[in-house]
Amino acid sequence: MSDDIVVSMIRMVLALIAGGIIGLERSYNGRPAGFRTHSLVCMSSSILMLLTVHQWELLADAPIETLRVDPTRMAQGIMTGIGFLGAGVIMKDTYTIRGLTTAASIWITASIGILLGMGYYDIAVGATILSLGTLSIFRMLESKLPSLQFGQLSVRILRKTRLSEDEILEIIQYHDVTAQNRSYFVQDEGKYMCYEMTIHTRHQPNFKKLAETLSQMEEILEFSVTPRSN
Repeated sequence: MSDDIVVSMIRMVLALIAGGIIGLERSYNGRPAGFRTHSLVCMSSSILMLLTVHQWELLADAPIETLRVDPTRMAQGIMTGIGFLGAGVIMKDTYTIRGLTTAASIWITASIGILLGMGYYDIAVGATILSLGTLSIFRMLESKLPSLQFGQLSVRILRKTRLSEDEILEIIQYHDVTAQNRSYFVQDEGKYMCYEMTIHTRHQPNFKKLAETLSQMEEILEFSVTPRSN
């Protein structure tokens, strides 16, 4: 077995391991693109770059003027293809968009595969460690950082009820919740008045307290408080 083959196999195995490490974190958190997907993405990127690096040997009989060694073109093609794969894991779930982080992890996994295919081991190892740290450690930091929690509120009342929109807003504000993007419509030939709005707060439990208050109001026939998951 020639030295080039040994080196190529080592690079593919390293790409498989690097992609698998990142994929394990995604699988652990129940994401659709996990261990196998990331492993294959990283290894395939490495293989394609190996073809570019060793095209002189693969096409030894071809006229020299027909060969153009430009690894960046292959890298561009890989990242374009990965963009379609990443788009496939981004989903809209009711009021929430999910999969953005998984798409980004697939993107960085392909980049690591390219580095390994080119033989930049140190940079690839560093990128793998940083990527895994971003996905795991940053997740914990993000959960502790204060941030706005968004949700959707829907309220239905009888039109003849004296409960006004201002009173509903006062109840919302009392629970340290802010309402915006309000919309209105009627149902059952104008019998019911419905309000829908986006709400946000700094503390997720405020949504539950608001729901408990609304449930005790006889004027409100139906309501829903739907938090948006991060």
